[in-house]
Amino acid sequence: MTDAATTPTRAMMQRDQASAALGMVVEVDEPGHAVVSMQVRDDMTNGFHITHGGFVFTLADTAFAIACNEDHTITVAAGADITFLKSTVAGQTLTATAVRRARSGRTGLYDVTVVDEQGDAVAEFRGRSISTNRTI
Repeated sequence: MTDAATTPTRAMMQRDQASAALGMVVEVDEPGHAVVSMQVRDDMTNGFHITHGGFVFTLADTAFAIACNEDHTITVAAGADITFLKSTVAGQTLTATAVRRARSGRTGLYDVTVVDEQGDAVAEFRGRSISTNRTI
């Protein structure tokens, strides 16, 4: 694991109020690779008492954001897709692992797998990034 003080995403995550409010924990922050976990709370479930898909997407999107901000250039999402594979409930811990698949010029492609505490796949997310002309 990379020392968080040396990674460009540290500043981004220190200001990320949404991820903090959801209790996300950054476990790995490396160029092109990130692992983020989150425990599902009761207020993250829908009318069927299962984890709301928007929270699963947000967890995957946070891991994607960390992985694609590989240097001091601000990189943002150009688009993303998610496939939900398994439902989860309050009390479970979800972990999103993001991996760079390709990076060329200003664009990148990243895959994120979200699993539950048993290691079962909950969702697969594919994010497309674009680097801006701004720096962190």
